[in-house]
Amino acid sequence: MSIAGIVATAGGIGFLNKGAGTVAAVAFCIAWYFIPIGYTYQVLLMVALLAAGTWSATKMETVWEHDSNRIVIDEVAGMMITLAFLPTGGWYIITGCVLFRFFDIVKPLGIRKAEKLPRGIGVMADDVLAGIYSHLILWLFKNFEILGFRDFAFS
Repeated sequence: MSIAGIVATAGGIGFLNKGAGTVAAVAFCIAWYFIPIGYTYQVLLMVALLAAGTWSATKMETVWEHDSNRIVIDEVAGMMITLAFLPTGGWYIITGCVLFRFFDIVKPLGIRKAEKLPRGIGVMADDVLAGIYSHLILWLFKNFEILGFRDFAFS
């Protein structure tokens, strides 16, 4: 398999028959919990994921169709955006994953339109928006103690 294929499938997760996007998101969440990184590295990782994801999705859509189910690097990048700069407590990660998958599957608020952008940009754009929306909700929970979220975050 090519380097673009390895990146696009997040190391092969994209080859799972069912739920590859969810598996990729959960795998990222597990790694995020056990391997916390500082804010500077979060920015660098986010930029790297967005660049590598756009490049690999563009390359692989010539082999597979546009936004193939095999391409799951976009879910990894979306989860990165969801969880960046927030506490790494379990409730943030679990709630973030649920919110992200909701926005990624339902595609409200312009997410479906973003998905239709050409090539790798469209593949990544819908998950970027889903990640931004999920992140904003988590940020509100954290900063306004909605539903006592801060008390349950065990961060």
